[in-house]
Amino acid sequence: MKIAILVEGETEDAFKPHLREFLKARLATHKMPKLVMVRCDGRIPKGNELKRRVEKLLKGKKSADAVIALTDVYTGSDDFIDAADAKQKMKTWVDHHPDFYPHVAQHDFEAWLLPFWSDIQKLAGHNKKMPGQEPEKVNHNKPPANHLKEIFRLGKRRDYHKPRDANHILKGKDLTISANACGELKAFLNTLLTLCGSTPLP
Repeated sequence: MKIAILVEGETEDAFKPHLREFLKARLATHKMPKLVMVRCDGRIPKGNELKRRVEKLLKGKKSADAVIALTDVYTGSDDFIDAADAKQKMKTWVDHHPDFYPHVAQHDFEAWLLPFWSDIQKLAGHNKKMPGQEPEKVNHNKPPANHLKEIFRLGKRRDYHKPRDANHILKGKDLTISANACGELKAFLNTLLTLCGSTPLP
């Protein structure tokens, strides 16, 4: 099973090894998939460009068996109203291709890090309070990434660097902890598990 995952950029470096560890722990009797992160260097393409990218990944000798698009709902524009709107639009743009699976991080990837706030505090060296108990409701006005940038500046007096710091935050962590707090992450993980023939998270 080869799964191509369209990502917006630095998410690839921060998330791929932890996705692999998550799958290894749950696919004991199933073959591990080959995960291919396809960086879009900014944002997931829209409209016909997304359709073209997906179709290209699903064709040819090195084709993927499935393509997942993972976009932030918070993109600095009004492209999407919410997670449901983003997924519906991406499905429509790709003509509801059966091997295409749209997913979102609401409002950005860092929402999936917020359940590990105590670890973030230790890494940043500051005791700033967690921005709400529901990570995916930390909203457009100040998305999760901004909260991480803020706590790192308050504590270490340096910028939050996604590949380095997100990797440290997630190292050795059980992604189901974050999935139980973040419905969109759980949906994304369940798509991977289902594609691999395994049981999805409850």
